[in-house]
Amino acid sequence: MKKNKIKFKKSSRSWRFRGNELRYVKEVLDSGFGSSTSGNMNQRLESEFTKRFGVKYAITSTSGTTTLNQALTAFGVGPGDEVIVPSITVVSCAFAVLYNRAKPVFADVDPDTFLMDPKDVERKITKKTKAIMPVHLYGQVCDMDAIMKIAKKYNLYVLEDCAQCYLGTDEKGRIGGTIGDVGSFSFENSKHLSTGDGGILITNNEKFAERMRKFGCLGYKNVKAVNGQVRKGKDSFQDPKYERHDSLGWNHRLPEVAAAVGLAQLEKIDYLVSKRREIAQKYLKAIKETKCDWLIPQKVPKGYNNSYWTLAIRYEGEEKLGVSWYDFRKKFMEFGGDGIYASWVPLYKEPVIKMLNRSGKYFPGFNLKDKELIGFANNIKCPNTEKIQPQLMQFTTNQGIEKDMKKQVNALKKAIEFFTKKNETKIKIKK
Repeated sequence: MKKNKIKFKKSSRSWRFRGNELRYVKEVLDSGFGSSTSGNMNQRLESEFTKRFGVKYAITSTSGTTTLNQALTAFGVGPGDEVIVPSITVVSCAFAVLYNRAKPVFADVDPDTFLMDPKDVERKITKKTKAIMPVHLYGQVCDMDAIMKIAKKYNLYVLEDCAQCYLGTDEKGRIGGTIGDVGSFSFENSKHLSTGDGGILITNNEKFAERMRKFGCLGYKNVKAVNGQVRKGKDSFQDPKYERHDSLGWNHRLPEVAAAVGLAQLEKIDYLVSKRREIAQKYLKAIKETKCDWLIPQKVPKGYNNSYWTLAIRYEGEEKLGVSWYDFRKKFMEFGGDGIYASWVPLYKEPVIKMLNRSGKYFPGFNLKDKELIGFANNIKCPNTEKIQPQLMQFTTNQGIEKDMKKQVNALKKAIEFFTKKNETKIKIKK
């Protein structure tokens, strides 16, 4: 039987997976998944992750949502507690809090960086606040000095959501995820590093590391902060008197095949992040060269380094040109653009959050509910969020081939020039 030689298309998104991914997956398959008992690929991925990020512990998981749940559990977040999350982010951030039967409290965002506003965070702290969850949205690290100062003042835990931020740094050169108590990363298919889905946690706190690992590994007693092995020897593990579990836990273990892909991805993390930054700079150059003052990029404070999971833009074409968000997106796509992703609606406006707030119900038409949640999202005040959320645009940055990058940047230039020229013509006619 002839071996099939895999050929990748030159201008496809497979550019991200041309390292050791196939080789490492083959190692897992050749082992007959024997390594699943020892966690070989997971151990290797965790070990290399700690080295790259300069931390003591790393724990793999099934997603960037389960990681948040594990971290909050490690903090001891539970019923009656509150966790402050940004009002603009993916719903997973609120869900992770709700999974622990705690209440998410929504902080406003800064209108320039689009990130959690520390001043509003402090305004929304109560006696029930247990933790703060800054989200390094779009690849930009939050103002962690301000957030950590608040956390220290009120004795709160800090969980950094870095799902969209690999190697983003602040003005002190600190990598996002290494500043708070725990950093959470996603391996979902659109992220800087991808295993299809999955996630990983990092921390320097041994107690948190062991709790997070146990909670994600069915509470096996053999599991420790640095070791995910559940079996230490056949004689004991096959003994009918052997007791396996000493704590409650979910099964959030990352499959070995996914860990194999993740290990190969981590080996070229600098390259993968550099490609995101490269196309983001090309977009920014196009905006500058066309003298466009109605596409306002996410502010990168002096000394910070954005990793650009996407290029986030505040669109002001409606006010300045009379061109709707939708019309600009449509024209961008007509010129060959991938499309422009919108921001999520503010978390507190999601139907599920409104339903929980109104009735405590988890599902429409279903009686399962938590009465303690009724009214938790009343009287939300996030004026910056209300203003900028409808304006936000997210331009894709996952093009690693020069030809693909050029196509997107040209589409942006043409769309800007089209509406600029149209507006100039309109002004001349009025005169």
